[in-house]
Amino acid sequence: MAAKKASESFSKSLIEEVHKWGCMKQTGVSLRYMMEFGSKPTQRNLLISGQFLHKELPIRIARRAIELESLPYGLSEKPAVLKVPSFFYALMGLLLFSVRDWYLDSFRDLRSFPEIKDTNDEREFTQMIKAIKVRHNNVVPMMALGVQQLKKGMDPKIVSEDLDEIHQFLDRFYMSRIGIRMLIGQHVELHNPNPPLHCVGYIHTKMSPVEVAQNASEDARCICLREYGSAPEVNIYGDPKFTFPYVPTHLHLMVFELVKNSLRAVQERFMDSDIVPPIRIIVADGIEDVTIKVSDEGGGIPRSGLPKIFTYLYSTARNPLDEHSDLGTADTVTMAGYGYGLPISRLYARYFGGDLQIISMEGYGECSLLWFDHLNSCKIKVKL
Repeated sequence: MAAKKASESFSKSLIEEVHKWGCMKQTGVSLRYMMEFGSKPTQRNLLISGQFLHKELPIRIARRAIELESLPYGLSEKPAVLKVPSFFYALMGLLLFSVRDWYLDSFRDLRSFPEIKDTNDEREFTQMIKAIKVRHNNVVPMMALGVQQLKKGMDPKIVSEDLDEIHQFLDRFYMSRIGIRMLIGQHVELHNPNPPLHCVGYIHTKMSPVEVAQNASEDARCICLREYGSAPEVNIYGDPKFTFPYVPTHLHLMVFELVKNSLRAVQERFMDSDIVPPIRIIVADGIEDVTIKVSDEGGGIPRSGLPKIFTYLYSTARNPLDEHSDLGTADTVTMAGYGYGLPISRLYARYFGGDLQIISMEGYGECSLLWFDHLNSCKIKVKL
């Protein structure tokens, strides 16, 4: 059954307000500003932060709701893209009826909240945006399921082409989601009465990339052990005392995804071998850049496949999601197959001015390079 139009489940006035706010200008926020402002989470600063989010979040959420409303209709105009109508209806149902409605519900909650005038108002507002963040927890697996269904319904010749419109939309959508969750999470965490040492909200002012890499690698190895019964070793090289300001959860996600991919490639290539080469992680502290290199001997991928690895319609593994999946358990971590681990990891890297690059040597293995701007990352303003 096709998804309901927004006007069928939300008032006309709300939809008009969404379009009005979606046209407003967003405000960029730098990592340095968040660190400096959050270093003293006084009641006055928390009040200012709450007032800022009260105006900023509706703009960002409105923009995503508008894009979700318009995207499928643009796809439907592409000739010969969808060969089975049910897939189109399923995609619309997933993208419009569920994810879009979450954004509209969140916009309505934010706009219904009265002006924040004092500490009590700010505390109530904080609880509300905390609930909004939870509401959107399953956006990524839901969108991944929609994209996979789109892929199933497309002509294989079309799938192999570079569908720029879809990828550009998903890049914008996921980057904006990172920003929204960062702003909410940062504000909520500033209320923590006992924050971890050297932490300002989500930001660790003295984060050890070696330590984060160790934790992410162990988490990835646990998943590999669960699925294959064994897991290659991960060797990490670098100075554990080296630190720089960053968001540990972001780095953990990136390294976890890269190591997880390497573990799968090595495990499957050396399944019947007595000697399994380790995955190697090198953390380098340069004058301008912080670089993390993850390399393996998992066989690599052909040169023809490299342009596809950062697209949302590509994966070398079987897809763990299908139209019959129970999304209530969609957050279960698997080794591979969703098709969004690498592109989203690259977005996290780019969020504060870094990047992710993949180098493949077919017949040998892959090398993934994560780099972060050591000098200027704190000055990057995030507007997405």
